[in-house]
Amino acid sequence: MAPLNYSDEDPISLGVFNYHYHRDNSPILIHSEDFDPDEVLPSYFFRGFKQMPPLEQKALQLANGRILDVGACSGSHALYLQDKGHEVTALEQSALCCKVMNDRGIKNVIHQDFFQLPQQQFDTILLLMNGTGIAGTLSRLDELFQKLASLLHPQGQILIDSSDLIFLYTDEDGSALIDLAAEKYYGELTFQTEYKNQKGHKFPWLYVDPDLLKEKARQNNLRVKQIFKGDHFDYLAQITF
Repeated sequence: MAPLNYSDEDPISLGVFNYHYHRDNSPILIHSEDFDPDEVLPSYFFRGFKQMPPLEQKALQLANGRILDVGACSGSHALYLQDKGHEVTALEQSALCCKVMNDRGIKNVIHQDFFQLPQQQFDTILLLMNGTGIAGTLSRLDELFQKLASLLHPQGQILIDSSDLIFLYTDEDGSALIDLAAEKYYGELTFQTEYKNQKGHKFPWLYVDPDLLKEKARQNNLRVKQIFKGDHFDYLAQITF
């Protein structure tokens, strides 16, 4: 693992690190121009299977074979799967989170950016907690699909979740008020996290509605099956060749 450089770490990673080693549960703030600030406690990233939402539980129950957990953070998903006897690789670009996962006993932790991961094959690739967000913008969704396809076994599966933000623009009568002339897709947001008055860099994050996900996957010779629908416009999709 690369040497730790705290100056490069984002507020979420700092919160995860301090909670694991010091049980400091100081909140992480999430800022966006589109919403009021939200608050997440670092302990949320350490929840066990029973505390996970049904969508995540469903994904973990479907995971099989050689598994890649993308953006593993504190490693809660990877740890559950490892304890179930699965071969799991936890991928994370935060050095602090990698240190936490190693300390929690996860056997195979890789400190690297997903898009730079060397060629290899997995039976299941997990992208949870709005996994489409890793694309950042709609223009990069094709690149995400292409990278995933290059890592997927021919009979494998990608389990990815997202939310349809159309509800933010839905009137009381059920009609959606979307500006078709807008420069960007309504699921493209920009966030900035904050921990103990330290703000990270602003970053783009992508939410994709189910129909668009299916169409974009088709354009990349992939098939999408929606296998779980949550109560808050969130959904879990299974992507295969």
